This record gives sequence, structure tokens and C-alpha cells, in this order.
Amino acid sequence: MIVRKYIRVRQLKEGMRTDQRIIDHIGRVLIEKGTTLDQYQIDYMINMGVGGIYIREGEAEDPDDYVITEETQRTIEKLKVADPVKVKLAESVKNRVSQGVQFLYKNTDSENFVNTTNDIANDLMKAILENDAIAVDISELKVSDEYTFKHSVDVATMAMIVAKKYGMPENQIYEIGIAGLLHDVGKSRIPNEVLNKPARLTDEEFELMKQHSLFGYNILKEKRNVSSAVMMAVLQHHEKIDGNGYPLGLAESEIGEYAKILSTVDIYDALVTERPYKTAFSQRDAVEMIMSMTRELDVTVIKAFLNSVILYPVDSIVELSTGEKAKVVKNNQNCILRPKVVGLKTGKVYDLTEDVSCASIIIP
Repeated sequence: MIVRKYIRVRQLKEGMRTDQRIIDHIGRVLIEKGTTLDQYQIDYMINMGVGGIYIREGEAEDPDDYVITEETQRTIEKLKVADPVKVKLAESVKNRVSQGVQFLYKNTDSENFVNTTNDIANDLMKAILENDAIAVDISELKVSDEYTFKHSVDVATMAMIVAKKYGMPENQIYEIGIAGLLHDVGKSRIPNEVLNKPARLTDEEFELMKQHSLFGYNILKEKRNVSSAVMMAVLQHHEKIDGNGYPLGLAESEIGEYAKILSTVDIYDALVTERPYKTAFSQRDAVEMIMSMTRELDVTVIKAFLNSVILYPVDSIVELSTGEKAKVVKNNQNCILRPKVVGLKTGKVYDLTEDVSCASIIIP
């Protein structure tokens, strides 16, 4: 089985294979996807300031595992229901967004700060509205190898999709995109030795890190044309409805809707992203953790989030807990961990949501 894994460039070893193109700031391809890395290429990426990349581990399955009979293929085609339209970012847009976000976090005092933020939000809004996207596949979003920039765009895009599913009007979807882009801008005031520490933070360092949302609010309140709703979302995105969040320990009724959405998608994206001090959770495990956080996160937002994320796209191949490989033919909106699938060898239909005989079967 081939596994896609995010790894810091300084942890790369010769012989690892890339699972993405490495592109410079003007769009030139430096290293192609599928390249087996040598030490020269690894050193080159370190010198270029690349933070981390996706690699491929494992081997392709035996082709015989994917031989599908005509009868099974007919079953698949008969039952297949297309996924909701997912947001797509063209490579040119990804490059522009990546450069814009890096500019924002490195130039918080710039006169062009607000205009640059608006330009990025416009790009994301256009991508969502052009094809009426109502779902997101985070594996398609990655715009940068540097965690803070990638995370900011992931959070902004997911928040906009969730806000759309939540029923917010376009002006609020746009605003929450801005809030998502800027939610961690206060980290620009955190010393690099704390921000990029490759180990767990000390209590003192963590207390400093917890101030980043307040730092971000203070940065934005000095700007013209940044709405109070955006500023409050940046300030509150680590607040929890049980009152145990930070920096203010607000009660549920005191937390704005934007912040409740940002909190959910921020936690999810952090869980599925590898960091120097932790391995990434699988998307499935991260979703289950979000589902369990009903004391900390708004339940209505959790539902909107679950209805916005596609874990197993239609036509993808999954392995069931029985050991059988199957093709996804339909996603169940209210139960994204349990799609309808068809066994590749047997042609058997497994409706993991509706069929009680499948209750003990999962996609591990």
C-alpha cells in the first residue's frame, strides 16, 4: 500500500520519494513529483528554505487486486453517486495565495496588509463560487510547505465552506475567510525559537504561545477597514464553549459564530498536519476526535463541518476491516466515516451506514 506522509525537509533521507512537485516562489518546478531524492536535492531544499514536503512510502498493490469483473463494474456504475462539488484551487492561484500569506505574516506593518488580505480572500471566494463548491478535500488544498502559511489557507478555505454549509450569506463567508487567513497572525510576535521549537513547549513557553490570539487582535485593531467581527474571531478562535479556552476563558454565549467555526477547523487541520514534535493523525481519527468534542465545540458547527469534509472521495479505493479492498460509490452526508462501497473481488455491496449487517465493518 502506498502511504502519503508529510515530513520536515531536515528529516528527509536519501531514497525517499516525493509525492508532490517542489515549486519556487515564481512557479518554477524544482523537483518533480515521484522523484527519488538524493542528498544533493535534500540539501538544496534546505538551502531554499523549504519547511517540509509530502513523500510516498510503500509499494503499489499487486495489479491482480484491482481486477474488476464486468458484473462488479456494472454494480459500481449503477450505485455510483457523485460527491458534492469540492473547492479547487488552480496552481497559479495556489502560488499567488502562498506568496500573499507569506507577505502578510512577515509584513504586519505594511500599508498593503489589508489590500493583500482582501486579494487572497477574493481568490478563495472565487474558487468557491465559480463551481458552487460545497465540500472540501484538504489533501487538495496545500499551497505551501511552511506550516503557518499552509495552515492559514487550509483554515480559511475550510471555514468558508463550513460557513456556506452553515447558511451564512456571502458577505459573512468572505469575512470568515479573512479571519481564517489572519487567525494566527499574532504568531509573528512570538520568537522563532518558541514558534518553531522541535519539541514540546515548557509551561512558560506555552503561556506565551497562548497570547498569539491577543497579539493578532492588537495587530488588526490598528488597521483600517478590518471589521470588528474579524478582529473578534481572531481574538476568540481558541475559546471553548465550556469556558476552558483562552486567552479570556469566555462562556459559550460570549463567543462569536466566526470564532466557533474557526475553532473547529483550526483543531482539525492541526490534527492532520505533521509537526516536528508530533505525528499527524489520520483524517478518520481527526474526524472522530472532532465528533467527541461536543463539550468544547459548538454542535451545530460540528455538524456543518462534518457535512463539508469528504474523507473517501467516490471512486477511491479503501481497505475494509475485513481485509477486502473496495471502491467507494456513495458518501453518506450525515455519516462521512461510513460510505457505501463495493468489494473489488466479490462485487458485494457494503452500505456501512444503512445496512445493519455491516455494523462491525469499518474503514480503518
